[in-house]
Amino acid sequence: MVCISIGLSNAQSRFDDVVIKTNKVTDQIYMLEGSGGNIGVMIGGDGVFMIDDQYAPLSEKIKTAIGTLSDKRIKYLINTHWHGDHTGGNENFAKDGAIIVAQENVRERKSTEQHNKAFNRTTPAAPQITWPTITFKENMTFHINGQKVVLMHVHNAHTDGDSFVWFPESNVLHMGDCFFKDRFPYIDLGSGGSVQGALRAIEVAMMLTDADTQIIPGHGTMGNKSDLLRYYQMLTTMYDRVKKEVVAGKTVDEIKAAGLTKDYVEWGSGFINEERIIDIIWTDIDTTMNSK
Repeated sequence: MVCISIGLSNAQSRFDDVVIKTNKVTDQIYMLEGSGGNIGVMIGGDGVFMIDDQYAPLSEKIKTAIGTLSDKRIKYLINTHWHGDHTGGNENFAKDGAIIVAQENVRERKSTEQHNKAFNRTTPAAPQITWPTITFKENMTFHINGQKVVLMHVHNAHTDGDSFVWFPESNVLHMGDCFFKDRFPYIDLGSGGSVQGALRAIEVAMMLTDADTQIIPGHGTMGNKSDLLRYYQMLTTMYDRVKKEVVAGKTVDEIKAAGLTKDYVEWGSGFINEERIIDIIWTDIDTTMNSK
């Protein structure tokens, strides 16, 4: 989701009532829910391995929740992509000594001003302490807490810097915002995202997973492969429906009025409603067609 700049006092009051909910995935892996992207936490003797960190005003609550799971320090903090609801706490955790790791495009976007055309919002460059200090291009492997953890870059999906975090020995996959469970996704076209890239990312995830895999989505409750397949079918269907209308010469307003989401109404209850998903898909298709 997009990073929204708000005043410090307003930001703090906005998060006063947020409760950090801890969900046990395995004996070593947990998913934390609060406000923003879902957090992954792996515990063990080597230290805490953390995935994403939500918004800055929630950092102390998040630290308290992690403290109930482990008395070890947070050693590594992985950013699945650059958006502020997944990286807003970077500064607070970096000050505690966490090493921030991400795909190289995350550092590029955190370190430069970003303008979101779809929402007409500009996000200034973040302070240097929030930038990843270790970056990778395609893949990276950690050996920590007795397990192998694989970071996998998926290209031009939700953004141009998305990473999966795969725990093969635990059969757990954190997909970041490449998976919005049971809801329409936000695909950040201005940050290098694309619908076709998002679909390819899901295909990669489906190759990695089996019926027993536990999947941590960027937003929504814990998922499995059946949930992921349903999500893939929805996005494929919506893309095909919109493209058919575009090829037929329909305007975006005509497409919105065509009832294309009639069997996916409940998917529009999140950040992206029925009109916005059509806007995203239409813009992606229109841009691709006009660039040829």
